[in-house]
Amino acid sequence: MTSKTHSKRLIFVAVAAVSASTAISVFIWRKIKGLERSLNSALQKCAAERQGRIRAQQDLREALARPKSQNVEQTSYPMAPIGVVQSCFSTRNGTPRQPLLVPLARACLVFDASRVPPASLEGLGEYSHCWIIYVFHLNTDLEKLWKHPSKSKFKAKVRVPRLKGERMGVFATRSPHRPCPIGLTVAKVEAVQGNMVLLSGVDLVDGTPILDIKPYLPYCDSIHGAAVPEWVTVDNILAIASVSFSEAFFSTLADCWDTVEKKSLYASPDEFQSLIKEVLSWDIRSVSQRNRPHDCLVKIGSGNVLGNTSDLDDDQDEEQVLIPSENMLYHLILEGLDVSYRIDCNSNVIVEKAKISSEFFSSNRSRCNYLMWREQLT
Repeated sequence: MTSKTHSKRLIFVAVAAVSASTAISVFIWRKIKGLERSLNSALQKCAAERQGRIRAQQDLREALARPKSQNVEQTSYPMAPIGVVQSCFSTRNGTPRQPLLVPLARACLVFDASRVPPASLEGLGEYSHCWIIYVFHLNTDLEKLWKHPSKSKFKAKVRVPRLKGERMGVFATRSPHRPCPIGLTVAKVEAVQGNMVLLSGVDLVDGTPILDIKPYLPYCDSIHGAAVPEWVTVDNILAIASVSFSEAFFSTLADCWDTVEKKSLYASPDEFQSLIKEVLSWDIRSVSQRNRPHDCLVKIGSGNVLGNTSDLDDDQDEEQVLIPSENMLYHLILEGLDVSYRIDCNSNVIVEKAKISSEFFSSNRSRCNYLMWREQLT
């Protein structure tokens, strides 16, 4: 092979090598450009998604703040009961209409330990009183509130006991029948123990679900010179002249006490009797019962003693009889005891007897009792 031919081959190999290197460089460059375009596209998509989320959040906040008159769908909020009340008032009937009217009325607020750690209650015992936000869970019209407002038949006015049954706008009263069945009350803090709070002066029925509890602050919660309508200050309409006890009451209460004592928040039959007297010092009857004529026709069952028509079984034969109002027998259920009483035309209450109610035996759940709180109460 001549020197000239060898030189040509070397030049050819060199050119080929340069061409290959250039091709590889071009390929890598194109690959890098493609990756850059993909990265830029991904970044743009992320930015667009982020902007979309921000706009959606802004729209949601605006929708929540917008008045319902603009046809916005009703919105729910994450609220659930955090505790339940174990109250001396077994039923709605007899539960005071306002707090602190019955100082001996006790209740134990038991918090759900899975939602409210005991540490949440630290410091609460240093306050004398607390606010309690709860649900009117026994409202007779509660089911209506689940319906659309156009079908709920919500009543704008309610009957007011102090106005002898005359109607007043619901938001001018503390009626439990409200668009949102939420109640607010104040109670005396007797003691705090673990996930429980012992309260007194309560107006809460047994089983009431609790939404929140807040300390009472006199410097801002008590408003000096606050004005109220005149009808709110009229107490004589609901006042009772006297409360007395029949001989039969003491023996029947003694017979029942051994059974109820282990589930009662009261130390003795005498203390329980004081509770009854405080509760019945206010006329707890309904407006229709108070407005009933002195002599009135009442339906009773055959062979049934004179009493509330609610005592009748559905299958009993009924007849109408004329009953003087002082012979009407009323019932108050406290701590699972059915306390029967009469009230004469002069507003004198006579407590007849006590017996264990059906509610006492139907409730199997464990209850707080006096022994658990004896040290704090003595």
